[in-house]
Amino acid sequence: MSAVNAQHAVPTALWRARLRLALQSLRENWQLFVRTRIGIIGLAIIGLYALLALAHPILMNTVWEPRTYDPVVGYAFDETQQPAPPSLKHLLGTDPLGRDILSQLMFSARSEFLLGLLAATVTVVIGTAVGAIAAYFGGWVDTLLMRLADIMIMMPAISVLIVLSALIGVEHFELALIIGILSGFGATGVVLKSQALSVVVKPYIDAARSAGGGHFHIILVHIVPNLLPLSFLYMMFTVTSAIFSEAVLSFLGLLDVRMSWGLMIHTTESAGYLLQVTEFWWLIFPASLSITLLCSAFYLVGRSLDEVVNPRLRSR
Repeated sequence: MSAVNAQHAVPTALWRARLRLALQSLRENWQLFVRTRIGIIGLAIIGLYALLALAHPILMNTVWEPRTYDPVVGYAFDETQQPAPPSLKHLLGTDPLGRDILSQLMFSARSEFLLGLLAATVTVVIGTAVGAIAAYFGGWVDTLLMRLADIMIMMPAISVLIVLSALIGVEHFELALIIGILSGFGATGVVLKSQALSVVVKPYIDAARSAGGGHFHIILVHIVPNLLPLSFLYMMFTVTSAIFSEAVLSFLGLLDVRMSWGLMIHTTESAGYLLQVTEFWWLIFPASLSITLLCSAFYLVGRSLDEVVNPRLRSR
């Protein structure tokens, strides 16, 4: 009985040791992240817009009347002139169609988060797989994947998105997939491959081969975990790219979406108010400032993560 208990105690002790090391590494990385300060600012901005996104359905179900505050079909019946300036009932005013701008802003924040995170996830999965496979196998596999990456990098992403949006109906889900594929097979895959090259020459890779480890096992267990810190760094930058691309396409009227920050600016431009910034500032500033702030926030978080991932950038 004691021998059985001893056999169970060894894996338990091993997992506890791994957990302690993981928690210690997490604390050290958090201290490095906090030290840059710009990352905290980015997290605060992201948290603010996350709260707006979470609060919108609650307000619609408890406080706001859908007939008035629905971001797509609502109408401010209490205002005789549209667009109406900010008031107690409409804190950010109404748009040329009589819809509450604050409701539109909060509703769009949710779709922006979903778009950015989905595009970033697709980018990380594809880019990590491409980098690990190209570095591990080399030869014609590496050549094929890197030439594909060259093609992706040479094509201007925004132009490709405009053409695809004009040819087919693109919503947030399709846009996230397209951005993720372009980024994953493109620049992100190249950068992660260069990182993977420094991993495949490590002695433990040769030891894994000698122990009979298969290709899939070595890539998944020994190479991919070493690429994940850099993958998460590029995940932040992809979110920024996705939000900006969506805003551009929505402004051009090329996306089939119910509401977004870019579509808010598109509505302002279609009604002829885009150049009347001083008189109708509430039509332009909330959406454009939100795009700028959220893109900047994810970029700042990415820069702070770069300090954690790249030892050469850490403060000595």
